[in-house]
Amino acid sequence: MVVLEDLWKSFHVRGDEKIVARGINAVFPTGTATALLGRNGAGKSTMMKMIAGNQKPTSGRIWSDGTISWPVGFAGSFHGELTGSQNVRFIARIYGVDTDMLCGFVEDFAELGGHYHLPLRTYSSGMKSRLAFGVSMGIRFDTYLVDEVTSVGDERFKSKANRIFMERIGASGAIVVSHSMGLIKQLCSKAAVLENGQLFFFDNVQEAIDFHLANMKG
Repeated sequence: MVVLEDLWKSFHVRGDEKIVARGINAVFPTGTATALLGRNGAGKSTMMKMIAGNQKPTSGRIWSDGTISWPVGFAGSFHGELTGSQNVRFIARIYGVDTDMLCGFVEDFAELGGHYHLPLRTYSSGMKSRLAFGVSMGIRFDTYLVDEVTSVGDERFKSKANRIFMERIGASGAIVVSHSMGLIKQLCSKAAVLENGQLFFFDNVQEAIDFHLANMKG
């Protein structure tokens, strides 16, 4: 589970204070995919970055009794001068997983052919996305962070990516940010709505979507 305790987060934008979290206390349960909804600018991405440990809260704390992924498909930590394979081996060592196992999995999944052993700076954006998605799926986490993930490639590759993605989410848990309500309903069994620094939890995903859409109109 992921626990938020008296969480406050604020920052200044052009002289105005923006409050993302106002003393939030919440639990994202283990083994459950929970949607995180909210209007543009509500602070969903900031919340995800705090849960991932990339940003610190103003006060309060976030803790978990399991492992938390980086945002699925995020390629920002790759080094352009290293090959795809070398990048994967580096990440494997950081997370303490078998390097040969992860390298083999990503090579098979991403379908990059000989490019897998070329420097990342030679990759197209689609190739980087396939490599990053493969690494995300190759390491098992207790909670996956999903921030507008998109699979790339032809329909066959998208089908393969969606299949393994659903397997991972089903075996673990997830916190999912997406503007696609169809994807939210497909992936999630619970939902939370971030509105004006408060987090509202719903056991019924459709009720959360209705609440979110009402906020959008208000």
